[in-house]
Amino acid sequence: MLIPLRPGELQRLIPAVATGNQFRFALGKPQQVLQRLMIAAIGGVITLLISQSQMASRWGPVWLVIGVVFLLYVLWGPILEAGQRNATLRRYPAAALFEGEVADVQTRERVENSHEQADSRGNLELVENRRTWMLLELEDEDGYLGRVSFPMEKKHQSIRAGAVVRCLVLSERKDFSRVGALSDAWLPGLRLWVGEYPFLLRPAFEELCQLRLARR
Repeated sequence: MLIPLRPGELQRLIPAVATGNQFRFALGKPQQVLQRLMIAAIGGVITLLISQSQMASRWGPVWLVIGVVFLLYVLWGPILEAGQRNATLRRYPAAALFEGEVADVQTRERVENSHEQADSRGNLELVENRRTWMLLELEDEDGYLGRVSFPMEKKHQSIRAGAVVRCLVLSERKDFSRVGALSDAWLPGLRLWVGEYPFLLRPAFEELCQLRLARR
């Protein structure tokens, strides 16, 4: 079942500025945080040194500002990344609340990253770090809708076919004849959120579901 959103509801559910959950997601793994710290430190130190040498010229204050911006990269980098991801769904002209069920549950192995290392004989071998992902096929009385995938955790083992699921459906067409994207999803029976990225303001979405679905 699809219930079209009213004007402004999509923007309230998916903010332009990153939420706390989105910031933590965009911050990434410790390795990514370390990379941002190195970029911030190196870029900040270099530009601040340049600003000191150029302080007597009109470009000195400009280099100083650039240096401060570099030093704050650890903060504004994830905020910018999350804002860009939010914009990918906010741009759709049509959005609807979906309630259906999980038609099928699958798991697949995905390569997270790979690197070469020497074995006991000194030969280089490719080492792959894999992670299990869960894929949920969604459908309602009108048929198949789409798929939500996410890294699998222990709490996801309780998900079964037939579970009620709710999410947002985005489309370029007002009649939703072609689905452009799906948001992260809410399984109310399990009180569980799933998805690769936390697009939605979750308390607001749960409240919207209660208001709109109670009027069916």
